[in-house]
Amino acid sequence: MNSSARKWGTFAVCLLVALVPNIDLTALNQAVPHLSADLHPSGTQILWIADAYGFALAGLLITMGGVGDRIGHKKLLLTGTAVFAATSALTAYAPSAELLIAARALLGVAGATLMPSCLSLLRRAFTEPKERTMAVGAFSGVAGLAVGLGPVVGGALLDHFWWGSIFMINVPLMAVALVAGALVLPESRNPVPGRLDLVSVPLSVAGVVGVVYAIKEAAVHGLDEPAVYVSALAGALSLAAFLVRQGRVAEPLIDIRLFRDAAFSGSVGTNMFAMFTLVAQSLIFSLFFQLALGWSPLRAGLAGLPGAVGAMIGGAALAPPLINALGRARAVAAGMALSAGGFALYMAIGLHTSYWTMVPAMLLAGIGMGLAMTVTADTVLASVPKDRSGAASAISETATELGGALGMAVLGSVLNAVYRNVLDLPAGVPAPAASAARDSLGGALQAAANLPGALGGQVADAARGAFVDGMHAALTCSAGLALLVAVFALVTLRNVPKVISDAEEPELVSAR
Repeated sequence: MNSSARKWGTFAVCLLVALVPNIDLTALNQAVPHLSADLHPSGTQILWIADAYGFALAGLLITMGGVGDRIGHKKLLLTGTAVFAATSALTAYAPSAELLIAARALLGVAGATLMPSCLSLLRRAFTEPKERTMAVGAFSGVAGLAVGLGPVVGGALLDHFWWGSIFMINVPLMAVALVAGALVLPESRNPVPGRLDLVSVPLSVAGVVGVVYAIKEAAVHGLDEPAVYVSALAGALSLAAFLVRQGRVAEPLIDIRLFRDAAFSGSVGTNMFAMFTLVAQSLIFSLFFQLALGWSPLRAGLAGLPGAVGAMIGGAALAPPLINALGRARAVAAGMALSAGGFALYMAIGLHTSYWTMVPAMLLAGIGMGLAMTVTADTVLASVPKDRSGAASAISETATELGGALGMAVLGSVLNAVYRNVLDLPAGVPAPAASAARDSLGGALQAAANLPGALGGQVADAARGAFVDGMHAALTCSAGLALLVAVFALVTLRNVPKVISDAEEPELVSAR
């Protein structure tokens, strides 16, 4: 097979691999009522069905990046693809909530092999800087588009099949990726890999999972929950021990000297903070479309697609020429400024706003975020040796997961605080209904449905109005934070050249 065919074959396989798990993430939300009727999970089990995948994924990204650098990213990707397909079938036919949670966790383990491996393989396949940036942008854009497509695909499947169909659809798609990958993917690994440090693995897993779990618990139960502090402390201590060990062992899981490179550390930091500003928007608008406006999940999923399309445009089409025209720091800053503008335009959205008024804001925010995060992802890959690209990608993805969890917790808390503060319930609402209404918009609508006549309508209207106020507050924070990220990128990436020459692995090896 000639090099051009192998390069574009690698590109196609990586796009397919990016598509499947990200569709699953949002399709699952629609399946919860259906699987709840079948498996009868408790409220806690429903939360774990949703979170088990993310915890396993976040905890193992660093480990899988290091494993791929050692055994080869082609081998790891094909193994992960096969396990993902097999586990998807197991998940689809899980006979109990407990087995479904276990299967979701195993899906997360397999998922952790996919992103670092794909990015490392793209790094090796696309050696010309503009082509590499385009490939990374398209890869990131497809992942974002898949998140938007999840409700669409999930709604279509659930209209005709049982809840397990949203997982079974993964099997043929991953089978295609497995066969095609075996034929076209190049190998990508460190020629001097060293052994896997088995002490570092549990330290990294415990550290990342502990921190992410603490953030999620704080968002759900508040800071009064003891588990938040126990988990945060355990996670922080584990991460500290992990980082100390990486500087002392001869064959670390990650090379912490990477953080001395401004291109790498600045890009990882920018990615984390950018995801902080972005991630809560998907949840906020899902709630706005479905609860405040009463749209179906399918319609809500379709409504969010302009943002994903904008991200593809910003990443695949605009990032390469803007790096050349502006430089990397200013290209990232321009992207974050565009995103801030999009978030600011959301201020015009209300309960009676035309959908088409929202589209320019979604496109602008999507284009800006796609541009910024493509440039930073490309900079991460370009600033490290090819044989370290798996670990580097895993570090960046882990930072992105942490930024997303923080953003969901902080911006979600802003929305909830404003919602509760401005909610003005009419007189005569019973105490239990008032308590439910102050808890969330969903609780308010359920309580309103059980109230008589006009009173129920007044409660629902008051809750929807308060939610919009809270949404505006969270979006204002996002806009301000996006501008701060733009400044952060200008400062940390100011000396990074437009074209980054390949780092050489021998320098890393000899430095040890």
